[in-house]
Amino acid sequence: MKKFQSIQLNGVIYTAENIGKLLVADEPNDSWQNAIFLFLQNWFDDADFILAQTSGSTGKPKDIQLKKKAMENSARMTNQFFGLDADKTALLCLPASYIAGKMMLVRALVGGFNLIAVEPKANPFKDLNLPIDFTAITPYQLYHSAESLQTKIIRKIIVGGSPVTRKLEELSAVIPSELYETYGMTETCSHIALRRFNGNAKSDCFTVLNGVKIRTDVRGCLAVKAPHVIENEMQTNDIVELIDSKSFRWLGRADSVINSGGIKIHPEQVEKKLEGSIPEPFFIASLSDGLLENKVILVIESEKYTVLKEQNLINYLEKHLSKYEFPKQILYQPSFVYSAGNKVLRKETMAQIQSNH
Repeated sequence: MKKFQSIQLNGVIYTAENIGKLLVADEPNDSWQNAIFLFLQNWFDDADFILAQTSGSTGKPKDIQLKKKAMENSARMTNQFFGLDADKTALLCLPASYIAGKMMLVRALVGGFNLIAVEPKANPFKDLNLPIDFTAITPYQLYHSAESLQTKIIRKIIVGGSPVTRKLEELSAVIPSELYETYGMTETCSHIALRRFNGNAKSDCFTVLNGVKIRTDVRGCLAVKAPHVIENEMQTNDIVELIDSKSFRWLGRADSVINSGGIKIHPEQVEKKLEGSIPEPFFIASLSDGLLENKVILVIESEKYTVLKEQNLINYLEKHLSKYEFPKQILYQPSFVYSAGNKVLRKETMAQIQSNH
């Protein structure tokens, strides 16, 4: 007998026998409603895996098989952490075509709670008039929902897909919901660690969930053992500071570290210092340099600044960055290269800039 073969969606129980009712005939397969139908159709079939796609933020997106058992274990872990049981109500406001949306459905399948499914949009809470115990959103949605969330009862929210910025943390200070940043990847069926970033329990460290073991390799990169969701230890490219056996501080990615004159600089840490000071999208990168080996540069998605605007920016940089972090050059690019998930592809953008010079 297969487990978890029914789900409560918008108050209605669906099983393999009646999920056909979820199919919207005049909508394309990738519409948000049909993505839910297609996932559940796949879940209720005889295969022991679900096909998912990696985000593409660190390389080309690729299809991977996730075992249904691993997804169940991941869901159980999250449900346990947040106290989600059959008496609770959760909200699905992410596309079920991506892992984060799929895992919300699996949590409902495993936990037996009612899952309210709404169209994924920038502010999914605007027209919502009932209390919600748990939901998952992106930083983009949090930014656009910050005002609505001040007056709604949304008890616990996980935020993932890209890092939570300092500006978002400031916006979240007045939101009564418990807000958590997630750490994980498609291969681990969603998150394996969480960081509270508002309220009295706010922290700058991620804490791993039960059953997860962590260590660092010789580069200082995180290695994850989570036998209930992945068979082998997973080696990441994320440089972290281990606080203890259960928690870590994320510093940046090994493949983006800049060695400038013997000093190692984490672009992500420099970018965090500059948040809110540059209105356009930007990132810190490097170019080879005869003296320093690599020189730090600032890349802005914009036409070239006026002399005055650039000088004002330089004055700001001098005040807020150390001499090692200070960019030796500012480059402008009218449009960056983005992934399907709307993340800036730095290498591709830099290649485009260098081919234009």
